Amino acid sequence: MIENYRFGEIIIQGKRFSSDVKINIKGEILSPWWRKQGHVVDVEDVEDILKDDPEILIIGQGDPGLMKVSSRLKEYLSEKNIKLIELPTKKAIEEYNRLKGQKVVAGFHLTC
Repeated sequence: MIENYRFGEIIIQGKRFSSDVKINIKGEILSPWWRKQGHVVDVEDVEDILKDDPEILIIGQGDPGLMKVSSRLKEYLSEKNIKLIELPTKKAIEEYNRLKGQKVVAGFHLTC
């Protein structure tokens, strides 16, 4: 469960993070999360959380929503029948909390 988010900070299971995070299917938090292309999420950036065959990948795009998912990752997810949800981080967190208990993984960009 994600308790709180504000620009540059997220609280998950009572722990405060100030770097981008990923959450695997077991609910384990992987931080810091760096992407090879900064504001573009590609297959290599999330392959560790996709290895457990989730049904849903949620990407929190940052406060104003500047981070994007590459077309290559979109194609990969489509081939694997993994639903992609891309939203500004606050909305993405709401969706993650709502879907908790399903086979969901996530990556959250905490700033822009």
